[in-house]
Amino acid sequence: MNVEDVVEWVNNLIVDKTGEHLTPLQEAILTGVWQRQKYPQIAKEFNCSESHVKKEAAKLWEKLREELGEDLNKLNFRSKVEKKYRVSNISHLHDSLLQIDNVICGQFIQNIKNSEPSSPNPPDSTQNKSQSPIIDLTDAPELTSFYDRTSELSTLKQWILQAHTRLITVCGLSGIGKSAIALKLIEQTQTEFDCIIWRSLSHTPTLSTLQTELKQFFGRSPQTPLPTIIDYFRSSRCLVILDDVQNIFKSNQLAGQYLTDYEDYGKFFKQIATSSHQSSLILLSWEKPREITALEAGNKATRTLHLKGLGEKAAEILREKELTDEEKWPDLIAIYQGHPSWLNIIGSTIVELFDGSVSRFLADKNDIYLGDLDPLLESHLERLSESENKVSYWLATQDEAVDISQQPADSKLSKSEFWQAIQSLARRGLVEKVLVGGRSKFQINPVFKAYIQSK
Repeated sequence: MNVEDVVEWVNNLIVDKTGEHLTPLQEAILTGVWQRQKYPQIAKEFNCSESHVKKEAAKLWEKLREELGEDLNKLNFRSKVEKKYRVSNISHLHDSLLQIDNVICGQFIQNIKNSEPSSPNPPDSTQNKSQSPIIDLTDAPELTSFYDRTSELSTLKQWILQAHTRLITVCGLSGIGKSAIALKLIEQTQTEFDCIIWRSLSHTPTLSTLQTELKQFFGRSPQTPLPTIIDYFRSSRCLVILDDVQNIFKSNQLAGQYLTDYEDYGKFFKQIATSSHQSSLILLSWEKPREITALEAGNKATRTLHLKGLGEKAAEILREKELTDEEKWPDLIAIYQGHPSWLNIIGSTIVELFDGSVSRFLADKNDIYLGDLDPLLESHLERLSESENKVSYWLATQDEAVDISQQPADSKLSKSEFWQAIQSLARRGLVEKVLVGGRSKFQINPVFKAYIQSK
């Protein structure tokens, strides 16, 4: 969505409400705010006082609050517009406003529970490309912001649209952006599918319960009900996203081991990966299911994307927080791994304690401040097995990455147990492999290292 379309939409809205068009200054305010400019910069470019800009902006936000929410301001204007009014063909934005009740979080979300498919024919990827897919994202979280993931999105689209990958696992720490990238993927590929459904495993449904829900959803189409999920995957091109997959795995065990009575999920995932069909299943999880590695080794229709931090693109988060000392932003991003949720939390702390000054916050470079990150980090560490706890505490005492062929002398773990623990910690995203002198070595995530050392 570009700024010209935003100005046009706001102008149409204001005309409908007041009969008057936006003033040139109001257009400049919208353009500047959309481009993350501050009021002083907008005032300078428009050759007027900052107070005048603030006064006109306040009037503008007041006129738009009925449409975008009572908490509307310059900081959240862009995200509110993007999540509520993004459409696939932006040139038809004005006409598409008639359908806005079916657009939530900037995604094409339709309430399948209360609607009937408009087509008299069964969904078919070759017959019905011009039709909108039937979509149920009622379990999906709200997309409050999305930061640049161009490379990762391109990879996912290539896997699905060109490589026809059937089973994709998107792994990463909590808050890293797994759900956000999946929602963005839906937005950019939804015309390629007949059916799209998002289901969360946060309440640990049994496989039987999940399959029943999926069949009820697919059965909304007028085609004859089919006996299995694979049959629906063959008859239509479907995209299924399962979120919070880590909830069907055991805590205090090595990563990716299923809860008792949930082992059939592993068989289901294998069936999706190895059967011939035209659909895709995406798993969003803190940790990688154990059987996925074996499937990837012998099946090109299975892929894993390990989602990491945003790198320098995380500067957008700090800009939204209106932090100062921009020359210090790379240091802050590096310390907190470019992790969007961590940086949002730490950014709020910097505003609260240091008036937004990154330099003052980083004055003590010998200590990584965790503060409100503690509960997020603990939620990962409390899932670790006994052997993982031992290895993670040992890694936290090391000053640099270690060669795991040289097991610590005082370790009470066998070599097999030690290597399994390292492998499991890596599958959870807590341990990273780095290349040092041409050899692979392992180190614990620095933020988790600081947390462990503090305990």
